[in-house]
Amino acid sequence: MRQSNKAVSTKSEAMNRNERFLKACRLEKTDCTPVWFMRQAGRYMKAYRDIREKYGLIEMFKNPGLAAEITLQPVNAFSLDAAIIFSDILLPLEGMGIGFEFLEGSGPVIRNPLRSKGAIQSLRRIDPNEDLGFVLKIIRDVRAEIDGKIPLIGFAGAPFTLASYAIEGGPSSSHNRTKELMHGDRASWDLLMDAFRRTVSAYLKAQIHAGAQAVQIFDSWVGCLSPSDYRDYVLPHTGRIFEELQAEGVPSLHFGTTTAGLLPLMAEAGSSVIGVDWRISIDSAWRTVGRRIGIQGNLDPATLLAPWDIIRRKAREVLDAVQGRPGHIFNLGHGVLPSTPEDSVRALADFVHEYSAHGAAPNQKPQSAE
Repeated sequence: MRQSNKAVSTKSEAMNRNERFLKACRLEKTDCTPVWFMRQAGRYMKAYRDIREKYGLIEMFKNPGLAAEITLQPVNAFSLDAAIIFSDILLPLEGMGIGFEFLEGSGPVIRNPLRSKGAIQSLRRIDPNEDLGFVLKIIRDVRAEIDGKIPLIGFAGAPFTLASYAIEGGPSSSHNRTKELMHGDRASWDLLMDAFRRTVSAYLKAQIHAGAQAVQIFDSWVGCLSPSDYRDYVLPHTGRIFEELQAEGVPSLHFGTTTAGLLPLMAEAGSSVIGVDWRISIDSAWRTVGRRIGIQGNLDPATLLAPWDIIRRKAREVLDAVQGRPGHIFNLGHGVLPSTPEDSVRALADFVHEYSAHGAAPNQKPQSAE
């Protein structure tokens, strides 16, 4: 029986959706710009908040059924081109012997901050299958659900950001203790960074083997460093992770915030794609890192709190700046904010696809983005 034009079109759209993100990571031409959002699974969605009322964060992260369900919520609700696992960058710390908890309203707190050489020397080497097997099950379960529809992204924190959390005891605005160790005890610093490098590399490889089709490294705090300190104290360790990941044959993405001055060095680390925040224009960022690497970003997340006309204009500015060049992945410059209207996320994803494919966009306004 001959397929109808509508059936053929639907099949073609599904095929394109499964390939857009990965093609862009490889600098290949796509039918339209792929789009996904950091923290797309989580707190801004009512479906997530309904679950969150019943469970604690750690409980949700360690429950593969719940975490898989949360991972799939935005994928089922919006026209996104990739899923990213619902997890947290701090989860590998527990297996290394670093205890932590999430306190309501204040974020993660490290129970035993690393404040001595002895504490660093006593860190354990993780076995991803034993210490983080619940994350790997999430990946396997989600991959089974979405295989052939859209790709799945795994992720981990970068060595510097994990070190900062572990040393400071939680989030920090100055990272003074981290820099004190970095400058004052180079041997201990390198020992710590090497421990996190081994952890992150093993963890990401395990995610890939479980079914992740791309992996992203989040270096959320590295923007606090000068370029010379980044080159000396961070680049050798992060670069080695990306070097080891190359043999796995999947795209790798590298993201940090307030990193405009570090972009050439981050590109040197060797990822397939560089993610940039909104503090630098995306065309300038791409010229800085070079055209042989993909670019991801970089709409200010707060834009999604604005009226639809503003959202559309700002998104168009990003798309116009890259001029349809292969290798651009549309994303925010950081994670989706908790107060973001779901209709704004839906309308933005649709707009990116329509405008990048046809140079035109739907005029409808999401009801909650008036």
